[in-house]
Amino acid sequence: MHGFTRRLSVTAAVLAAAALAAPRSTPGTDFTRRPNVLIFLIDDQRNDTLGCAGHRIIKTPVIDRLAADGVRFSNAFVTTPICAASRASIFTGMHERTHGYTFGTPPLRAAHMAVSYPALLRDAGYRTGLIGKYGVTTEGSPESDVFDFFRPHGLPFFKTQPDGTTRHETEVAGDRAIEFLSGTPAGQPFCLSISFNAAHADDGNMEDHYPWPRAMDGMYDDATIPAPRLWAPEIFDSLPPFLKTSLNRKRYFWRWDTPEKYQRNMKAYYRMISGVDRVIGRIRKELERLHLADDTVIIYTADNGYYMGDRGLAGKWSHYDQSLRVPLIVYDPRLKEEDRGQVRTEMVLNVDIAPTLLALATVKSPAHYQGRSLSPLLSKRTTGPDWRTDFFCEHLMQHGNIPKWEGIRGERYVYARYFEQTPVFEFLHDLKTDPDQLVNLASQPEHKDIAVRMRIRCDELKGEYK
Repeated sequence: MHGFTRRLSVTAAVLAAAALAAPRSTPGTDFTRRPNVLIFLIDDQRNDTLGCAGHRIIKTPVIDRLAADGVRFSNAFVTTPICAASRASIFTGMHERTHGYTFGTPPLRAAHMAVSYPALLRDAGYRTGLIGKYGVTTEGSPESDVFDFFRPHGLPFFKTQPDGTTRHETEVAGDRAIEFLSGTPAGQPFCLSISFNAAHADDGNMEDHYPWPRAMDGMYDDATIPAPRLWAPEIFDSLPPFLKTSLNRKRYFWRWDTPEKYQRNMKAYYRMISGVDRVIGRIRKELERLHLADDTVIIYTADNGYYMGDRGLAGKWSHYDQSLRVPLIVYDPRLKEEDRGQVRTEMVLNVDIAPTLLALATVKSPAHYQGRSLSPLLSKRTTGPDWRTDFFCEHLMQHGNIPKWEGIRGERYVYARYFEQTPVFEFLHDLKTDPDQLVNLASQPEHKDIAVRMRIRCDELKGEYK
């Protein structure tokens, strides 16, 4: 391990060593060489806002090509719908309840970063890098021992350049990615995370919520964005009072509450996503130029879903699918022709990314990782035996206007309890009869047995991850 691990306390070092000493083997593809890996992580994008996912307006041709030549997971979720906790889960392969990090908590523990995917890949000989939104604060600031190339940046979206001009953060991320690729020694595998601040809103700018790259000027000007499918007033009216007064509702009035504001902000939001798509295309061309394309796996995903006026809400944070579901595409140039273009329906999670990256690099995952490698699902010949049929999800951030909750998202039933309400408020949705989660069955006598079963399952996983 690098010097970072040697600086751990004795107790933390023992924990990290024990985790590494008891690895859990994960089956992967049959490939023998270790590929390069690019991870594109976008901010605030739910699963349906891509052309390849059937969206009729948004233009994402580069990402659509990755899906056409790779594997798209149509049931991908985050375990906590907020950037800080979700990004910590991506790094560590663990749920928020286990790694303990979100906004307002102590930093992400050094022992966890010591066995994060970039640390383990660097130990295995990979050149590691991170560009853009980091999203976590770490104990002891170990970044120089985890990343060979660490170029984080945040807001504002437009960065002043040496010549005095400004450049959008999405394009700056592309510039730095090309710098990283050009500086990688021949023959050394790399793992580069390119983490965009887009398409997060600039919450400090009420007039220009979604600043897009200038290259996207005029895009979508002639489009009329349909109203959210779940925008009916009675849907909002059916929510409990603590959700009606939450930050989800407050930010609705920032972004979506009038037709004019909705059209302006949705078009701007789409331009930000299309701007990311354009930069990914530029990076792919650089891979071709450097003769790296045939050896580079590309993963595209988001840190959480997003309400765009649905249910009369904005933001994320709560238990509905709009908040939890994200895009996830894995493109592996080594896939056989018959395996390309798949749309897999298995339930996959952000905590699966770390073990997937390690499996691709033929590095065993630590036994304490709570996700699973997606490598077996990249082939049509495999059906994901014993794959999960539900998962534990939660939001534990301490915030006066974001109610805490924990729950289970299953293939048919969704259970969530907002445990700081008095009394505890429970949701139970039947996705078979109510895929939009509009009806709460938790208090209905005919669903008592299901509610009890879901409570028990929630307690079981809560105890396991704690």
